[in-house]
Amino acid sequence: MAQQAVRRRSTAARVALAVCAVLAFAGFFALGTWQVERRAWKLDLIARVDQRVHAPAATAPGRTEWPTVNAANDEYRHVRLAGTFLHDKETLVQASTRLGVGFWVLTPLRNSADGTVVLVNRGFVPPEAQKREARATTEPQGETTVAGLLRLTEPKGGFLRKNDPAGDRWFSRDVQAIAAARGLADVAPYFVDAEAAPAPANANDTPAWPAGGLTVISFPNSHLVYALTWYGLALMVLIAAWFVRRSENAAHADARPADQDARRDG
Repeated sequence: MAQQAVRRRSTAARVALAVCAVLAFAGFFALGTWQVERRAWKLDLIARVDQRVHAPAATAPGRTEWPTVNAANDEYRHVRLAGTFLHDKETLVQASTRLGVGFWVLTPLRNSADGTVVLVNRGFVPPEAQKREARATTEPQGETTVAGLLRLTEPKGGFLRKNDPAGDRWFSRDVQAIAAARGLADVAPYFVDAEAAPAPANANDTPAWPAGGLTVISFPNSHLVYALTWYGLALMVLIAAWFVRRSENAAHADARPADQDARRDG
């Protein structure tokens, strides 16, 4: 009876191990397949964004299109718009770029066609050029045409830092909050990163501020590494199960002669 109980417990343990192995293999394999699908989606996204960035500039979405503007279809679209800059309502947003740490200069542009307003990120300025009078370049006056990349609003603030409209400290380009702080109405739900302006004929080594064209377009794509990791773990489960099964078969083979000898002695 004791030997039968041991055999029953051994069988139950083997079944439990087998179930755990099957579940682990299925889980790891499913995660690997999911990463393969995510990689295909990311590659498609990168291709679509690249196509948008290098396409000819199209008219920026107007008021009737605002409700349908979204990241999947519109982020990084190459757009153009015409209007008049409201320089007295510009906003500085903290920025870190390849030119150093400083500020983005966000200036409202009133559309000459319908009077709506679009925030334009005219570019980067270092701390010493944050005041308008400290910039060497002349601010665009009157009717101006701007081309750049459409970007979606960045609500609330940056990482661990909330925007402070009352203190006029901004860590993200939150269109709605900036518009409210500057008393702007009829504002588009996006902003535009302006392209780099042509260097003036007498340009020297000193950059013209604001410096546009600094949009960073980067989509991390480590899905293949993750997929290989999950598939590798699934393979390890199969190998471990094979070793366990082979060990059990060897143990049973060694046990059979001893059982037979015991029966003969009996």
